[in-house]
Amino acid sequence: MKQLFAITIFLFGFCLLSSGATVIELVQGVEIRAEIIQEKPDRLVVDLGFAVLSIPRDSILHLYSSEEQPDKEEFGVDLYRTDPDPQVESVKEQVVASGEAVVLVQTPTGLGSGFIIHPSGYVVTNDHVIAGEHEISITIYKKTAQDLLKIPFNKVRIVGTSPELDLALLKIEDDEERVFPTVPLGHSDTLRPGQTVFAIGSPLGLERTVSQGIISLKDRLIGGRLFIQTTTQINPGNSGGPLFNRRGEVVGVTNMKVNALGAEGLGFAIPSAVLKNFLKNRDAFAYDVRNPNSGYRYNKPPRAEPPENPTPAP
Repeated sequence: MKQLFAITIFLFGFCLLSSGATVIELVQGVEIRAEIIQEKPDRLVVDLGFAVLSIPRDSILHLYSSEEQPDKEEFGVDLYRTDPDPQVESVKEQVVASGEAVVLVQTPTGLGSGFIIHPSGYVVTNDHVIAGEHEISITIYKKTAQDLLKIPFNKVRIVGTSPELDLALLKIEDDEERVFPTVPLGHSDTLRPGQTVFAIGSPLGLERTVSQGIISLKDRLIGGRLFIQTTTQINPGNSGGPLFNRRGEVVGVTNMKVNALGAEGLGFAIPSAVLKNFLKNRDAFAYDVRNPNSGYRYNKPPRAEPPENPTPAP
């Protein structure tokens, strides 16, 4: 097996692309672009143009045509994408389509959720998930025909963070030229009460948990900020994960719930409109490693205390 991957990496560096080539992503993260000349139950035989290679199926992660490969440049400077023609599908179908872009975010003191918005590895989560931490790891989940692969990344950089907005932008600093799956951002302003939404995350560490609900109110005012109120179950560990509509678009970033005796179905998410503004102006929230509270937060000035024995005005 090691010899196969050594040969694969060598050939990949010299492989010439053809218009009808298939992109074959291997478990180790290596990609091969070649023409499939024979399919067998346990392996694929591919033509690299100057050599023929036999690849075991249990070493293959994904297959897609070269034309379908995501283009990193189409995302532009704002790092996120929108879907020009989203299709309404069942929650089950949308979970299958979007699930691989939802990640687990871990620090030495806790865990939360997140989602990938750019194929080069930009991840959105809540500020409170990573606040005060420098050692961050991200786990992505890849579904193969045989099993589920957990792929951890321990080299993660904080790009920007805002305690006030409770948003953070992370970057997976992968050594390989990996193309990550992404999810599009939707329009939270178009949400309506009663509309079906669902969340994917890791509540209480239970990875890949899906919960479904409806929009209760799209603009609930709490502490001077607007939130999406939803009946979708939100629990510790869901923080930073996506709230989807049935078009597979992220319309909110889940971040809190009401935890009180007798309270049920009171979950809240940061609207995607706020997230888009955060991403467009991310330079204002750029993380400074010397200041763990960055984006900059200023303390309120002390209140003046009245003198003990005030002198009456003349």
